[in-house]
Amino acid sequence: MCDGEHRSPLAGLLENNRVWSETMQAEEPEFFRKLVDQQSPEYLWIGCADSRVPANEIVGLLPGELFVHRNVANVVVHTDTNCMSVLQYAVEVLKVKHIIVCGHYGCGGVRAAMGATPYGMIDNWLRHIKDVYFRHREALDPIGDERARVDRLCELNVVAQVYNVCYTTIVQNAWARGQELTVNGWVYGLQDGLVKDLKVSVSRPGQIPQVYRMDTTNGV
Repeated sequence: MCDGEHRSPLAGLLENNRVWSETMQAEEPEFFRKLVDQQSPEYLWIGCADSRVPANEIVGLLPGELFVHRNVANVVVHTDTNCMSVLQYAVEVLKVKHIIVCGHYGCGGVRAAMGATPYGMIDNWLRHIKDVYFRHREALDPIGDERARVDRLCELNVVAQVYNVCYTTIVQNAWARGQELTVNGWVYGLQDGLVKDLKVSVSRPGQIPQVYRMDTTNGV
């Protein structure tokens, strides 16, 4: 098969990768060697899978400095073994100091959760966001502008997921061990590229409702 006649549709991406690799090595010759030796990020990013929200670039961090988990609408579900595995590895092995749940305004998943249009299997996932909407419907329904209503639910969804992270035994066991760990909630603006700090930061069990606090006195 001749490359000239049958150019791969991914050839452009491979060329981009080659240029990026050469640029990184020119700027910092030891960059890739350091990456191979270890990764020691201080942050776990739980964000949306939206292609417009590149986690590392938003906060100006290089590969190796941000551990990342992404899914539709940045939802944290305790039965999601993917998310829980990432969380456990980040907390117990990498010893991250900050977990950042970052949503974004105009999130398609959040918008879909506010409606009744069926999309297939993903409807089961969006149910978790519908639960957030239902809990806050008295505050959300009076918002006349649809975009503003969606954006407000994007914020409320982030807050809910911050607490879902804190309700896990993974995080609470870390606190019981005396490990420094704070869970934070942010929202990214597609329109200007800026992150809004929602001022929700949880760093100890006393900041979550009593019913969700686990008894860690037995050293579980």
